[in-house]
Amino acid sequence: MRRISDTLARMAAYSYPTNTPDMPSRLTPLADFGSDPGALGAYCYLPPDLRPHAPLVVVLHGCTQTAAGYDQGSGWSALADREGFALLYPEQRRANNMNLCFNWFERSDIARSGGEAQSIAQMVETMIATHQLDRNRVFVTGLSAGGAMAAVMLATYPDLFAAGAIIGGLPYGGATGMLQALDRMRGHGAASATDAADAVRDAAGQVPRRLPAVSIWQGDADRTVVPLNADQLAGQWRAVHGLPAAPSETRGGPNWEQRVWRDATGRAAVEQWTVAGMGHGVPIDPAGPEGLGEAGPYMLDVGLSSSRAIAESWGLHRASSGAKPKPRPDRTTARPASDRAEDPANGVQAVIARALRAAGLLH
Repeated sequence: MRRISDTLARMAAYSYPTNTPDMPSRLTPLADFGSDPGALGAYCYLPPDLRPHAPLVVVLHGCTQTAAGYDQGSGWSALADREGFALLYPEQRRANNMNLCFNWFERSDIARSGGEAQSIAQMVETMIATHQLDRNRVFVTGLSAGGAMAAVMLATYPDLFAAGAIIGGLPYGGATGMLQALDRMRGHGAASATDAADAVRDAAGQVPRRLPAVSIWQGDADRTVVPLNADQLAGQWRAVHGLPAAPSETRGGPNWEQRVWRDATGRAAVEQWTVAGMGHGVPIDPAGPEGLGEAGPYMLDVGLSSSRAIAESWGLHRASSGAKPKPRPDRTTARPASDRAEDPANGVQAVIARALRAAGLLH
């Protein structure tokens, strides 16, 4: 563990995603979804023409964000309208975490039984039963702490999720406690890929399981969750799937690279997307053919819609939209810094106070 003084000094420079206030929401509250041991809130979105046995996408917001804000910025509900799948948005409550981060670093919240992970699983089961959704096509994605929590869900409920996409997130099981979590965000102290894979294998116990496909997204200019975490995530899930270090294929565009590892069936079991020049946030393309998403704090217009690319990789398209990124041999400069820069920190004093309490230095 690094010195507390060093960790706190780094915290002063941290920025967390900023919520967009007072926006109209397309989401509907989801109530009575179970015992809710993690004391979370929940929202959902159902497109007007939702059919029986439609897929379900679970979307997990980042710190200080809300479900409605994340939906507006990422464009997921607009995409659901076009492609006919249901959406579930778990939402953190301030009583659980003062910065509205999912508690991906607390043992009680990342186990299969009890805590936030079980609450999210209960929401999924309620959505499947209530709306006759396809249990074999349930997916999860999220940003930052939500991305780390998406990794938690893939590890603890592999029987429930077919695939997941982790944006600016961290490996499962790498941290227990706030100070250790901050160290991991800086890329320090991670377990080996073998040990990290063992943590995933142990997370679900003896339940019948499948190996979910995992897509990892990262900006190479991210100063909040450093790019090394994406490499560690890829190593963790390659080891889970028994895949080699060398990718099966590599594709590239003007400001992005995608590496793909295929399993014995030919499925893209692990994908790693790197966006050049992008900071901490969700890659969006509001000016693209579909106009998905809205630029704002940690919704970064880089000319690439991660929501569309993720949905395409999961087969959530009724017909090809023509919006899927095309392979290109060139790799040019990313968009201007004004489009991709990270926003000023929010709640830094609260984060520092909480870290001091965790270290026993403040009561």
